[in-house]
Amino acid sequence: MINGSKLVVLGAGESGVGAALLGKKLGYTVFVSDLGLIKNEFLEQLQAAGIEWEQERHSVEKILHSAGLVVKSPGIPDTVDLVVALRARGVEVIDEMEFAFRYLPKDSILIGITGSNGKTTTTRLVHHLLQTAGKNAALVGNVGYSLAKHIATEPKADYYVAEMSSFQLDGCRDFRPNVAILLNITPDHLDRYGYDMKNYIRAKFRISAAQTADDILIYNRDNEAIIWGLAQNLLPSLPPRTFALPAANLVSFDSSAQKNVLHVPFFDFSTPAEDLVLKGQHNAFNMSAAITALRALGIDQAAIKDGLRSFENEAHRLQYVGTINDIDYINDSKATNVDSVWYALDAMQKPVVWIVGGVDKGNDYAPLLDLVRQKVRAIVCIGKDNTKIRTAFAAVQPIIEETISMGEAIKVASLYAEAGDVVLLSPACASFDLFKNYKDRGEQFAKIIHDSIKIMREGQQISLNIRIGGSDSHSDHTPPPQ
Repeated sequence: MINGSKLVVLGAGESGVGAALLGKKLGYTVFVSDLGLIKNEFLEQLQAAGIEWEQERHSVEKILHSAGLVVKSPGIPDTVDLVVALRARGVEVIDEMEFAFRYLPKDSILIGITGSNGKTTTTRLVHHLLQTAGKNAALVGNVGYSLAKHIATEPKADYYVAEMSSFQLDGCRDFRPNVAILLNITPDHLDRYGYDMKNYIRAKFRISAAQTADDILIYNRDNEAIIWGLAQNLLPSLPPRTFALPAANLVSFDSSAQKNVLHVPFFDFSTPAEDLVLKGQHNAFNMSAAITALRALGIDQAAIKDGLRSFENEAHRLQYVGTINDIDYINDSKATNVDSVWYALDAMQKPVVWIVGGVDKGNDYAPLLDLVRQKVRAIVCIGKDNTKIRTAFAAVQPIIEETISMGEAIKVASLYAEAGDVVLLSPACASFDLFKNYKDRGEQFAKIIHDSIKIMREGQQISLNIRIGGSDSHSDHTPPPQ
């Protein structure tokens, strides 16, 4: 019986407010508590729904003695004292995705996607391919609406495509996607997992923990961490169903093959690489995962090919920003771990001035040494403490500069870059020492480049107008040479 039951939501971000709105709709008495300041957009939603809230504190006694169910923000670890105390009292503490899953429309198909890298691109791509195939699909999770908010406030979707972080999966128990995609697992967020890679792998494998014989798992057979997880029997028993498991693998590509054709052997799917918007080896993995999922769901090959040609990638992920003095500027601010940066550097075909740094998350930079030696002309650090980066790369790159703002980083990078080079913002680190988040970091980078291009263009236009205006006193009015 829900009516009158007390739902406490810890954290008032996108997922927390979504859970609160769904709880309200279901008949819970809802109380939202956030240790920080709640953003105005979320405050307005809570107030409009008549939901009680507090900010800059947790009223511990009130929460402990009244909560019947607690939904916590994915950013709150299980080790936090309040969470430990709640569970000691027998109060169920879950994540928003777990809560929302319990009220997912029964005839909808849920596609869950996780991985250390590529999950946002793959999630957006699966959603796009479904839409271009004429399906009613919703984009939820770490990208788009929270799943809870969509269920609470939007019309029912036939397909829900959810990006899942390890933090979200930590709070899931019965969460069960009809199709789960496990892209890759490489070191990331190890500070959350006791600096033990095995704990992080177990968290990622939770995306398939509740799957049954009716469900599909697609995983990367070439990823060492996933192979370790399989050897540890971290998957549930999934007998053959729609197609043989574990044969539903993500197909790997070598660099020569991907230049010519994207091929997914399991479904005999091929399309010329030149027809694709997404480029690079990492995106070949992302596309093959998405294609495997869509074909497993019975989507027509022709519709998939049409969708691949029209897809537009997200901002902050190998995003071309502009060119100044024949130097390309690329925003890869979302690359917050070493593996993402490896793919970014590997994709570069020109000499690179690399902007890197921020809050280190337990990174091991060794996998980048060869690429830095081969491709990087100079390293520009941005952040409050880049000692670890300087130590890691000193032997392969003597030019390592320190900066403490995005404007300074771009200025220094531009001084080292030569015509034909790339200035690449690919930080390998979290952003919150100098920026609000990776989006803020990337937006500052892009704004500075765009403003510089605008100033240059306006300056050229002013110069052109002056010269043309001055030529009015001449008889032929011939424009000056350009």
